[in-house]
Amino acid sequence: MKNKSLMMLLASLFCMLTLSAENYPYRSDYLWVTVPDHADWIYKTGEEAKIEVQFYKYGIPCDAVVEYSIGTDLLPSDKSGKTTLKKGRAVINIGTSKKPAFRDLRLKTTVDGVTYQHHVKVGFSPEQIKPFTQEPKDFMDYWKKAVAENQQTPLKYDMELVKEMCDDVEDVYLVKLQVDRRHWLYGYLLYPKNAKERNCPVVFTPPGAGVKTIKEVTSRPYYQTNNMIRFVTEIHGLRPTMDEKDFTDIRSAFSDYLEMGLDSPDHYYMRHVYLGLVRCIDFLTSLPEWDGKNVAVMGGSQGGALSIITAALDKRVTLCVANHPALSDMAAGSAGLTSGYPHFKDEWYTEANLRTMAYYDVVNFARYVTCPSFLTWGFNDNTCPPTTSYAVWNTLSCEKESLITPINEHWTTDATNKLQMQWIKARLK
Repeated sequence: MKNKSLMMLLASLFCMLTLSAENYPYRSDYLWVTVPDHADWIYKTGEEAKIEVQFYKYGIPCDAVVEYSIGTDLLPSDKSGKTTLKKGRAVINIGTSKKPAFRDLRLKTTVDGVTYQHHVKVGFSPEQIKPFTQEPKDFMDYWKKAVAENQQTPLKYDMELVKEMCDDVEDVYLVKLQVDRRHWLYGYLLYPKNAKERNCPVVFTPPGAGVKTIKEVTSRPYYQTNNMIRFVTEIHGLRPTMDEKDFTDIRSAFSDYLEMGLDSPDHYYMRHVYLGLVRCIDFLTSLPEWDGKNVAVMGGSQGGALSIITAALDKRVTLCVANHPALSDMAAGSAGLTSGYPHFKDEWYTEANLRTMAYYDVVNFARYVTCPSFLTWGFNDNTCPPTTSYAVWNTLSCEKESLITPINEHWTTDATNKLQMQWIKARLK
């Protein structure tokens, strides 16, 4: 598994280097380089980690004083110090961790009156990280009942062709889909022009977090040429053609949607969202062009979480791709541990809220994913930290593959996105 992950990482990096002549980071006057003394940025618990720190401005090594602090992933620093870069370089021993965890080296220097910051995380026995969140005894019974009750609502949707988004190989439809008796969601259905009856795999792409328009609908053309029907959605029932000013006004009202109704599993805002995931699969598998075999889900962050949840709730899903899944081990913050997005504040960790979190946490859904799954995440991510990504990864018992990109923060490259499509394509039945 580890060798396969490393090979995929090298292939992805090769694609990025060959497709772009730009240096990393993009058009920046300065550059931090951090080099752990383990090539994969992974250590065993009890093993010391040393990191070489380099700083360049205009490509020139800088002799400067670097202030640093060290702390466990997303938690306050517990160690600090200073070091002097000589010829732009210094080595910092960040120590170790006695427990499976990630440690974060946080860096700051001032050059020519400007302060620059950076950070780098390394893992200590991350394959042993376990989630803090416990599974309720009736967890899957609760969701099976909720899905069954929701299935009594007939499948209902409206579709309209969006001519300005169509091209020579693909038609685009705006879909309004009813997900339960009170809620709707919108999505763009991307349809190959050469689609034939019972001939196309379907790919469901739920969204990242936030209240926003559906973006990047036509920015990944590699699905177009591989005969896949793709459904890209939002979750709030807001028509994506709405004026941006109206979105701005509504966003303020919905900005805390991940806290709405958190004191009750039955009234939590995300309940209709999770049920809507199954309804999206109902919709896609009702299309006459669906090949009757292949249903993939793929997304990142909140979309990665919703992809895993869809795969757990609906066994029609045959392939699952998730980038740095959010909504993972959310309750860990109540014990002073690293928690997943949305990183609830302390006052939200009430007994009632913690009970609800357990019914909605990705780590509990991960136990019920049975289809082949592909996950990718970076170590430097402070939105969906590597600690919680490993908590999900280590919980999955299905056939699984990973692409671990240590330097990544909360993003993936086009090369990685294309690699995921190729992973799906290679496993179609």
